Amino acid sequence: MRRILSSLTDGRGFDIVLVVFPLAFLFVLSGLPLIYNVLMSFQQVDMFSMGTFVRPFVGFENYIDLFKQTETRGILMNTGTFVAASIAGQFLIGFGLALFFWVGFPGASWLRGLFLVSWVMPGLVVGAVWNWILSGDFGVLNFILRESGVISSNIFWRSDPHYSLWAVILANIWLGTSFNMILLSVGLSGIPKDLFEASELDGANVFQRFWTITLPMMRSTIGAVISLGLIFTLQQFDLFAAITDGGPNNSSNVAQFWAWDLSFRQYDFAKGATISVIMLIFVMAASVIYVRSTRHEVRG
Repeated sequence: MRRILSSLTDGRGFDIVLVVFPLAFLFVLSGLPLIYNVLMSFQQVDMFSMGTFVRPFVGFENYIDLFKQTETRGILMNTGTFVAASIAGQFLIGFGLALFFWVGFPGASWLRGLFLVSWVMPGLVVGAVWNWILSGDFGVLNFILRESGVISSNIFWRSDPHYSLWAVILANIWLGTSFNMILLSVGLSGIPKDLFEASELDGANVFQRFWTITLPMMRSTIGAVISLGLIFTLQQFDLFAAITDGGPNNSSNVAQFWAWDLSFRQYDFAKGATISVIMLIFVMAASVIYVRSTRHEVRG
């Protein structure tokens, strides 16, 4: 102990402090709540037993009961639709914008920076903006569609069960597209232009160069972008709270919002913790994919 104290006082052990204190900080603020949440998923926890640590242990009963509920299937389908459509939209539009700005033109860097405004805005602010865009009576989207002849009457995007989930998907795509664009732009900038010049001399057209050079060279970057998109999309909560509140009749309810609703509205903390643990498994799987993608990129 004396040796440790002496190493800290003379500066030799300062690197230990730099490692130990952040780890302890993360463990207290993230590790302990995570362990506590996992334990709650195997216990019977309600508003009366929430303040105590001695609770009945029920094993996997919470998980079994969760999948027996009538609304579980619909909410899981909503979650899958929300994740798949959001990731596909963000990636395809982001990749198209990245290729557009990669060509280069006057003011490209300024315009690309302008796209980042959506990413730095808080989710609740984005939700408020899209509430105005998607308003059934005076929304901008209805005005554009009506003036262009696509629709003849207003669509109530937030309150119609057929459109409520897609309303949040549109907002989430708008929110995450710029982030995808920036990451993909970084990957494109790392491709040697000599490869394109050589393939052009060999007679390859634009689509052939994209298929044989751009996509293979961007493989690790694409994997990282998709895995990060999966992580962020599974954690998206603000847009649902601001736009649809999970309604109407659970038509736009997803797993992450349902976990909050069960815990803090219905006070079924055990079921809410159970959903959170299931979501955590998917987030950890996406994190593994991201780490493997970045590791491959560093080695390459």
